[in-house]
Amino acid sequence: MKKKYQNAFFIFGIALLVLMVTQLDFKQVTEGLQRAGYWFVAVIILWFFLYIFNTAAWYVIIRNNGDNSGKVGFWWLYKITVSGFALNYATPGGLMGGEPYRIMSLAPRIGTEKASSSVILYAMTHIFSHFWFWLLSVVLYIVTQHVTTVMAIMLTAITAFCSLAIWFFLKGYKKGIATRCMNLLSHFPMVKRWAQGFFETHKEQLATIDSQIAALHRQNPKAFFGAVALELTCRIVSAMEIWFILLVIMPEASYIDSILILAFTSLFANMLFFMPLQLGGREGGFLMSAKGLTMTVSAGIFVALLVRIRELIWTAIGMLLIKIGKK
Repeated sequence: MKKKYQNAFFIFGIALLVLMVTQLDFKQVTEGLQRAGYWFVAVIILWFFLYIFNTAAWYVIIRNNGDNSGKVGFWWLYKITVSGFALNYATPGGLMGGEPYRIMSLAPRIGTEKASSSVILYAMTHIFSHFWFWLLSVVLYIVTQHVTTVMAIMLTAITAFCSLAIWFFLKGYKKGIATRCMNLLSHFPMVKRWAQGFFETHKEQLATIDSQIAALHRQNPKAFFGAVALELTCRIVSAMEIWFILLVIMPEASYIDSILILAFTSLFANMLFFMPLQLGGREGGFLMSAKGLTMTVSAGIFVALLVRIRELIWTAIGMLLIKIGKK
């Protein structure tokens, strides 16, 4: 990646990070960290390993997507993965910063078209795994919790939504999804003109990317589903973060409850994808999840606070990694 683009991503990310930090109540943060103690250190370390799952999923796709894949080292890709997620966390829309950064970093090593197709495929696996995680969490809730009438209606709606999304992604994986996504965006008023112009200008490149995505399905579908399995495992293991935090205030907290809290919190937060760092959405999700599992409101606030601090710390690490290491 050219140095001027690298600097632009770095400055943009740092500016957003500073904005996010200014929204914190520092007295509340200090009290929360003192209360959590070594459990918060465990949470920070946990995410070092969770990003390995994310990197491995992307690495599997790249290794099955061309002859130049040998130029991509795992730990270099780990750095790009962490920085990409940091930009995603900080920007409204979630995919506005991280994906362009990943493509521009990877392009000099494997070419722009293959870099684009691998990033799109990885984004598909990441999102695809969320839908499977939410669907499996519905089953887990039914098995372990008392289901009220209101909850039954909500779980039915979630099941229908996730099933439809899974169908859409499977169709997109088999036939390519880049062109489909641009056609879909062309129907939204706020981005309609941009999407139509982009499609007309980059029609051939989008078709090439779609053909590469479809080719991977024909040649090695196990690569895609292997990447999805890694991402889904990451979702399940990441619930340990909530479990560690809950153990501080609720020694009787269970890992199953933590999975359910993560599932419903992430679902609610992703409905507010346009917010930087999903401000408000994640906190609201924690409070709703805690109430649904008969936990106290204070427990939900405590978990939400420490998760927010962890996100800011790893976002800062990701921003620094943009400027560190081999280009």
